[in-house]
Amino acid sequence: METATLKYTIIKNREQYDQYCNHLEDILILGNGEAFQDEVDLLTLLIEKYDEEHNTFKETDPIILLRSLMHDHHLKPQDMTVILGISKGYVSDILNYKKGLSKEVIRKLAERFKVRQEAFNRPYKLISPINSHLRNASVMNTTKQLRYVK
Repeated sequence: METATLKYTIIKNREQYDQYCNHLEDILILGNGEAFQDEVDLLTLLIEKYDEEHNTFKETDPIILLRSLMHDHHLKPQDMTVILGISKGYVSDILNYKKGLSKEVIRKLAERFKVRQEAFNRPYKLISPINSHLRNASVMNTTKQLRYVK
């Protein structure tokens, strides 16, 4: 009796992880995602499982992660304007910690780079000239001037 070879297996190393990510991206870019939905779902599940087990993004600052992914995919800030559907100024503000990532931008980044939204949806410090003296990222980006109360 012949043994059947599986097309996909549990990801065991980084090389296999990269191969699966590239293959998933190829399927989605070629527009065959719907025709191969089961394959897309399986690859996504295997990739997410590997991410969870290897804590690939647990402590990573979302902007450092974004810059790294942009570098790995040879993307420039101008490319991100098209991918995310946002202005050059907004991309610049994100990359320079002046504006946070919106839910829509997080969704698009996760979809584009085939990672969980949680990779980008974590707290990080923003820099706003008005409130740069504050430590809490959620209020640093407000346009209202806030006073630090001891």
